[in-house]
Amino acid sequence: MKQQERSLGLQPRDDGGALLDVKGLRTEFRSGGSSFAAVDGISFSLAPGETLGIVGESGCGKSVTSLSIMRLVPNPPGRVTAGEIRLEGRNLLDLPESEMRAVRGDDIAMIFQEPMTSLNPVQTVGEQIVEAVQLHRPLSAAEARARALEMLRLVKIPSPETRLDEYPHQLSGGMRQRVMIAMALACDPKLLIADEPTTALDVTIQAQILDLLRDLRERTGAAIMLITHDLGVVAELAHRVIVMYAGRIVEEAPVGLLFSDPQHPYTLGLLGSIPRLGSDGDERLTAIEGVVPNPYAPPPGCRFSPRCALADAQCRAEQPTLREIAPGHRSACWKAPLDIALAEAAA
Repeated sequence: MKQQERSLGLQPRDDGGALLDVKGLRTEFRSGGSSFAAVDGISFSLAPGETLGIVGESGCGKSVTSLSIMRLVPNPPGRVTAGEIRLEGRNLLDLPESEMRAVRGDDIAMIFQEPMTSLNPVQTVGEQIVEAVQLHRPLSAAEARARALEMLRLVKIPSPETRLDEYPHQLSGGMRQRVMIAMALACDPKLLIADEPTTALDVTIQAQILDLLRDLRERTGAAIMLITHDLGVVAELAHRVIVMYAGRIVEEAPVGLLFSDPQHPYTLGLLGSIPRLGSDGDERLTAIEGVVPNPYAPPPGCRFSPRCALADAQCRAEQPTLREIAPGHRSACWKAPLDIALAEAAA
C-alpha cells in the first residue's frame, strides 16, 4: 500500500497524536448593532487518518466551524473572537494571512457543498487543478497537468484525458464533485474538510462518493472532517461523531456508540426522525417539537430545554457542561445517563 501511495505522489502518515486540536472556539457575527455567536466555545480534536462527523440541523454552526478552521469567515460581519485552532501544534489563528494562504489547499483542503458554485465556469477543470497545484508546488505547466490527470484517474473519472479539457457545465453533478475532490487532494493535504459533499447528488452517486472518500482515506492517510445533516452518511464513513445544536456541542461519541446508546435528547430526536427499513409504512416519524432558538437571544440554561420533554428547572436555569459519561462518550445534558430519565418519562 505505501509503495502504491508513493507512486501517486502521496505520502503515507503515521498515526498517533492529534492532527487538529480546537479549543474554546467562538465565532461571532454582527448585524444591525447586535452580535451573536454562531459557534460558541466548542472544543474537539482529530487524529491522523480519522474521520470525524459533525452533524446537526441547519444553523447549528457546522459550516461556520469549518470556515473558522480555514479562516474563511467573511469579515465583516463575522470573526473568530476566542479560542485556538492548532494544526500539528501550530495555532492557525496566529498566522499572518500570507502563511495561512500557504496552509489552505496544501495542509488543509476543503470540498464545498455545491461544486457548480465553487468551480470557475470559464476555465477547464484541468486548468483549475493545474492552478491549485502550481500555487503550492514548484512544478512546470506540463508536470502540473500530468499531476492533474493523475488526480482525475485517482478519483475514478471516466476518460480523464478528455475530461481534463472540458468545462464544469459539460460534466454531471457527480463528476463535478469528483473534480472538487481531485483538486482538494492534488497537494496531498493532511486534513480534508468535506462540507455536505453528497447533498445535491442522487443516492447512487452519493454511495459512489462515500466509497471514494473511504478509499482515498485509506490510500493517503488524510484525516477527514465530514460536515453533514445526514446521519446515514455519518454511519457509512465516520469513526467518531460530534452533534451540534445552536452553536454548541451537545454530544460526542464513537459512531457505533452514538447510534446504539445516544445520551442527549437532541440526538434521540435526530435518530428518531430517520425512516427505518422493515418498519410499518403507516408508522409516523418522531418530530422534534418547537424551533431553533433565536441566536441573538438564546434561552438561559440548556439551549435545547424549550424543545426537550425531559427538561426541568435546572435545565432551564443552568447550562450543562460537556462531560464524559463513558470512555470516549461525552454529553451536555443534566439527565445523562438518560436511562432513568427516559424510564420515568415513559411511566
